[in-house]
Formats: sequence, structure tokens, C-alpha cells
Amino acid sequence: MNSPIHAPSPPSSSSCSYNGPPPCLSHGSRNFKSPLLLPQTIRTSQKMYRCSGGHVEASSNTNPLKNYVVGKSTSGWFETQSLVSEQLVKRRLLPLEALATPTVQDFSDTPLIGDDKIGVLLLNLGGPETLEDVQPFLFNLFADPDIIRLPRLFSFLQKPLAKFVSVLRAPKSKEGYASIGGGSPLRRITDAQAEELRKSLWAKNVPAKVYVGMRYWHPFTEEAIEQIKRDGITKLVVLPLYPQFSISTSGSSLRLLESIFREDEYLVKMQHTVIPSWYQREGYINAMANLIEKELKGFDCPEKVMIFFSAHGVPLAYVEEAGDPYKAEMEECVDLIMEELEKRKITNAYTLAYQSRVGPVEWLKPYTDETIVELGKKGVKSLLAVPISFVSEHIETLEEIDVEYKELALNSGIEKWGRVPALGTEPTFISDLADAVIESLPYVGAMAVSNLEARQSLVPLGSVEELLAAYDSQRRELPPPVIVWEWGWTKSAETWNGRAAMLAVLLLLFLEVTTGEGFLHQWGILPLFR
Repeated sequence: MNSPIHAPSPPSSSSCSYNGPPPCLSHGSRNFKSPLLLPQTIRTSQKMYRCSGGHVEASSNTNPLKNYVVGKSTSGWFETQSLVSEQLVKRRLLPLEALATPTVQDFSDTPLIGDDKIGVLLLNLGGPETLEDVQPFLFNLFADPDIIRLPRLFSFLQKPLAKFVSVLRAPKSKEGYASIGGGSPLRRITDAQAEELRKSLWAKNVPAKVYVGMRYWHPFTEEAIEQIKRDGITKLVVLPLYPQFSISTSGSSLRLLESIFREDEYLVKMQHTVIPSWYQREGYINAMANLIEKELKGFDCPEKVMIFFSAHGVPLAYVEEAGDPYKAEMEECVDLIMEELEKRKITNAYTLAYQSRVGPVEWLKPYTDETIVELGKKGVKSLLAVPISFVSEHIETLEEIDVEYKELALNSGIEKWGRVPALGTEPTFISDLADAVIESLPYVGAMAVSNLEARQSLVPLGSVEELLAAYDSQRRELPPPVIVWEWGWTKSAETWNGRAAMLAVLLLLFLEVTTGEGFLHQWGILPLFR
């Protein structure tokens, strides 16, 4: 499949499908059972509204990055407590999609913080810190139904299959982690991001505590929640460190978080809100553009460098069948970054591809490795890799991009290779995350979602099962990406072969579990689950 190569074009205007004014927030009591809703796939609104008493005023806004609602009380624009800086008063803007209820709330007398204890929970993937951690980390990863989806009939095989796959993949994964120092730096970097975010919030007069909750390794989300309870946090902002939303990343973390909240009386009563994705924020876009601009200057001829955005892939069926917004958000994110670069007179050609695919099923295309080879054949001599879906360095950047893809590029005829670092604790990025948290505080605990189809940008945590129904309606196993059988060495045949192999593995595991005999028991893999 040929990868599209783009030359930046001027930002195009878009039209809003809804021409009326948006609903304004009410101070309705928080309903924990109301569903958390997801970010819009494409933001198209170009109007800015002011809510005052019982009416709404509209003004035009042509900047797609500034589709916000500016609140106004009956006595004027929002007033804040003295602990909020004047700069932030000017920036008291919230995404239009965040408004979910039909009546007005007067925030002019609502303290931003008051006596509340503010907490921010950063959600991330997690990674093995030592080589001994690799196999149990992989087990946790593959035991997640959002990573490997089995038919309901075979759901009891989720853990045995996870054990089998993790044992199978551990040796090669250990080699990768050994090549980057013996473990993932993700925890160290995420802890540093949390500390810098805390400092930024305090510098902006918001004394908040910041916590880290990992999905598949320490500190687990459950550990972070226990610390939040011990600290007596009363208002919580949940911030996944994934710029773009995907069912398999933010969605999985939010499913887990929802299940924890549902079972804990303290958490049920705690006010909170979630920022599901934030790839369209100006601070994030500027931070990415800054890093790209800096790295381009390291080439002899910066204007001839191909900007190569590489994003973590997901199975194609997640997008086409389950409705995952990841691909659309990723493409929009790349467009926004290139628009910002064009404002700086940087008009390089660019392309987007997807990395890290595993298994026999089809993933989002074009694939990073195939695209690199294709670019080499087309005569591209200078390539700047941009890890667009990662905000921290880890094995996908340090080993897969820096080692595997760099070697592939040089062997494919590309002579000059560069790579933009992950954002890490880049000051513009951290400051923008702090602003995102502060902008959400007036809405913590004050939102009630009334329309399942209205996919918000700032929402309460509710039933994630209902939430993801907006994208994943029946929570069923993902259907195969290829339906029609074709003979010969084709993608269809390859997919069917992979599907048949998976069924054979499932049958084998079923016999192992039911009979207690076979090579998995002889190897000591399955007795743990008996």
C-alpha cells in the first residue's frame, strides 16, 4: 500500500453541523451512573458562545484550535479566586463539546479550589523496569480484553492465552529491553512529568497533588487510587497521557478506573472529571512544532527533509468495526502540527505511518517499516522521524525507531536520519497540561451527561461500558477485517490462515485446560490457572 506524502496546504475552513447555540452548564448534582463520553473525532465548530442568565450570544471563531465556550454570569465574565493568576482568568476557556446539560450555571460565585484538596491522576501504559519484569508485564498486557479480544465463548481462556503469548514473546522482548539499558524508562519519565506538572500547577497558584497510575505495571492504577484516598483528595482531574484517544489505550485505562470507582464508596462520592484526549490543544501543538523545528536545523538542507510521523498502530478492525476514533484524531493532529509549522515558513513534505503491529490480523496502514523502504525507493535522502503518539521515551522509540527503523532506513538508501525526541518534560508541553487541568477545575463534579451521542472533550467519569458504546456498541469480539476468501498468496488468504491458526491455538488451550495433559502442562505454564 502506497503511503500518502503531503505538502502542507493552508488551513481549510469547516462548517458546523449544528447551527444553534450550545447548551450551557447547569449545577445539577453529579450522577455517577451517567456515561462518560468520548472526544469528538473531528472538531468542526467555528462559533464562540457566551452564556448569560437565560440567553446565549454567538460570535464567529475561525481558528479550529479555539472552539471554546467563554462563560459569563449575570454580572459579567467569570470571576475567579485571588489564587488564580490574571493570565489564567483571560484563558478561562473550555471546549464547546464539554457542555452537556441544557440549563445555566452561574460560576461567578463558585470557588475554583476553596477548601478542596485537588488531585491530578496521570494514566499511562507502564513498562518493565528490569528484565525479570518483562514476562509478567507482557502477561498483564495480553490479559487485558481490550488488547486481545476473544469470543465470549472463549473468554475463560483469556489468562491462559496471555500466559502462553507472554512466555512466547518474552525472550525477544528481553533482547529489546536489554538494548536500551535493561528496562523501560517509562516510570522514571512519567514520575518526572508528574513532578514538573505539580510545580507548574503550584506556580499557577493551584496547589494540587499529582499521581501516576500505570495500566500494566507498577505503580498500578489501583496503587495510585489508594494513595489518593489516603491523601483525602476531594476533587480529581483524570488525565490520560495519550494525546489521541483509542479504545486500547485511554479506553482500557478508563474501563479499569470506572470499575474501581464503582466498587468504592469514597470514590463514588468524590468529584472528578476526565480529559479523554488533548491532541488539539495549542500548547501541545506548539511544543511538537518546536521540537520538529529544532531537529530540522541539524540537517544540511532542512527544507529537503521528509518529516515522517510514526504512530503506534492498532488493529484495523478497531477503527472500521468498533469505531475507534484513533485514526481520525491522529490524522487531524498531524495536520494541526503541519499547519503550525507552515506558519513558521516550514513547508517540508510529510507523511504518517503506523508502527508496532503484531499478530496475523491487518493493522492500520501504511506500516512504518514498509513506508521507509518505499521512501528510499522514491529517492528520499533525508528523513526526520517524529514519534507522534508518544509523550515519553520507551521501547517503541528507543529500540524500535532508533535502532530497527534507523537501520532499515540506511539500508533502503536514506542517507540522513534524525529523530524528534518525545516531549517528556518539555516546558511548553508541561505548562499546557497544567492549563488543561486548571481549565477543567470549575467543571469538576458539576457536569451531567444527557446525550450519549454527544462526544465531549471534558466529561465526568461514569459507566465506561456505556461510554464506549458510542464507539464499540456491543462490546463483542472484533470481526475479521477480510470477509471474502481468495485463493493464493493474498492478504485475504494470509488473514484466514492467521485466523485458522488462532482457532487452532484456542482449541489447543481448551484441550490443555479441560484434559490437564499436553506440552503446556509439561512445561509448567498452565497449572497456575487450575
